[in-house]
Amino acid sequence: MFIFNAQLRVRYADTDQMGYVYYGNYGAYYEVARVESLRNLGYAYKDLEAQGIMMPVLENHSRFLKPAKYDELLRIEVTLKQPPSVRIKFYYRIFNEQDQLIHTGETLLAFVKVNTGKPCRPPEILLKLLSPFFDEA
Repeated sequence: MFIFNAQLRVRYADTDQMGYVYYGNYGAYYEVARVESLRNLGYAYKDLEAQGIMMPVLENHSRFLKPAKYDELLRIEVTLKQPPSVRIKFYYRIFNEQDQLIHTGETLLAFVKVNTGKPCRPPEILLKLLSPFFDEA
């Protein structure tokens, strides 16, 4: 299992009239954690695009437990429970500054060739970088 933690400070522009993070912004928070997790692994998302592959989101699920608020420093935990194939599923848990779980979510993405729009396998380099997290004992 691969786990990465990203941090993000809630900007004023991310909040609604109540001072809570607007629900639509959680997808952007997922993206921050996803992209940073790959970068930390040693494979930037722009490397994927340079190889002619994109990762569109097929599904997005969110569960709101408590509101995130302006200027809070959030910890976004992103997890891969299974190695990727043509699809890759990310799980998210978001914690506030008091380390309280305030949000959970999942996204399912596909690897797609830019020039054809057809699904494809993930790049071998990405599979190699992730393999230590999924080696079977």
